Amino acid sequence: MPSFGERLRGLRHERDITQEQLAAEFGLHKTRISQYELDKRQADDDMKIKFANYFNVSVDYLIGKSDIREAAEKILERHNDSEYTIALHDNRGYDEELPEEARKEIIEFVKHKYGKKE
Repeated sequence: MPSFGERLRGLRHERDITQEQLAAEFGLHKTRISQYELDKRQADDDMKIKFANYFNVSVDYLIGKSDIREAAEKILERHNDSEYTIALHDNRGYDEELPEEARKEIIEFVKHKYGKKE
């Protein structure tokens, strides 16, 4: 899987903007963007979220954990016809790498979003 730096560089190139332009968007110095792209420095979680929002991709895509660009919420909003689902399990049951707290949050999110409307 690509690294955060590789993904950031690729997204920046897709937008056809320079490191200076991207840095200016976030009040950073060009060298910080260069360090991110060369994987010499990692952005904190807040900065990764800002980059993901700026480039309209999921954080998982940005950090190289997934090849799916869109966030789950956007996919569900766009396909509200139940044609798509998001699975939290594999053939052994729930994803064992997903912390219990995360599973509970996802279940609560789905219940809230699709629960009975009064």
